[in-house]
Amino acid sequence: MREPRFWSRDVDPKSREAAPVMRALLTPFAWAYAEITRRKIASAAPVSVPAIVICVGNLTAGGTGKSPVVTELRARLESKLGLRVATLSRGYKGRLKGPLKVQHGRHTATEVGDEPLMLSATGESWIGADRAAAGQAMCEAGVELILMDDGHQNPGLAKDFTLIVVDAEAGFGNGFVIPKGPLRESVQDGLERADAIIVMGDGNEPAILHDHNLPIFRGQITAGQKPPADRYVAFAGIGRPEKFFDTLQQLGVDLRDSVPFPDHHVFTESDMRYLRRLARDHGAWLITTEKDYVRLSTEMRREIEYLPIQVQFDREADLDSLLEDMIKAKADG
Repeated sequence: MREPRFWSRDVDPKSREAAPVMRALLTPFAWAYAEITRRKIASAAPVSVPAIVICVGNLTAGGTGKSPVVTELRARLESKLGLRVATLSRGYKGRLKGPLKVQHGRHTATEVGDEPLMLSATGESWIGADRAAAGQAMCEAGVELILMDDGHQNPGLAKDFTLIVVDAEAGFGNGFVIPKGPLRESVQDGLERADAIIVMGDGNEPAILHDHNLPIFRGQITAGQKPPADRYVAFAGIGRPEKFFDTLQQLGVDLRDSVPFPDHHVFTESDMRYLRRLARDHGAWLITTEKDYVRLSTEMRREIEYLPIQVQFDREADLDSLLEDMIKAKADG
């Protein structure tokens, strides 16, 4: 049986030697990508809607902990302000384009994408490839506050407030734009349109963040409790799978093996046969992230656990006050 191909942590020495040459060759493509993004944003005419629009975005391609931040902010805004709050996502890799309210238990990740489906388990979640049209549809349905999950580089819907999520450990990578590096746009351009920053995880904040005089908050992903089984084999197809594996070990989990997949990976029967065989060899249970779990079919979920997580902010009162002031300004203006 052919085993699936996974990312390897081992780097071929020859590949390491070729990396500087490859980066140099990618420079013009990175410049073009950044320039196209800059012009698209500069020339756009964002559509304003009656609802308050808060964007939770990032400057890099995945792996910052943005979706858990969105989940926590939605719960806080609903409980503290009494508004009808709903998330809006693009619906990446889903075949439905929206505007559409995601129905948990009815829709699948193949239809609406994994992140919107995960968000629908704990609150109101919408998708829309056309963010402006989706925002208008949400307002017509009675939504009072739209929390955009991603979309900092999408200028279709006018934003009242933008939070940028940054991973403390990864920072901005090599500082280059796709495909030369992980950035969606230059850090300078991205931060100029931001109102506040949330730095996730341990580690020093990237120094460039302090050049923009923006409020900076810290967030930490936490798990409720240690999973119940004696030993596990973990797998994950998220932006940075190693963060999930590290979290399990910090909880004291006996982690016998870990298998990383590409972000948003669509799991196949071949993948699952390999993983189940690996778990049997170790006498262990399989465990994954909630984001990966929602991409599994009902049959694939058999005897697989996921680790529930949440985000804890420092200076919670200051963050709440900042958002409340923004909302009040929108109402008064």
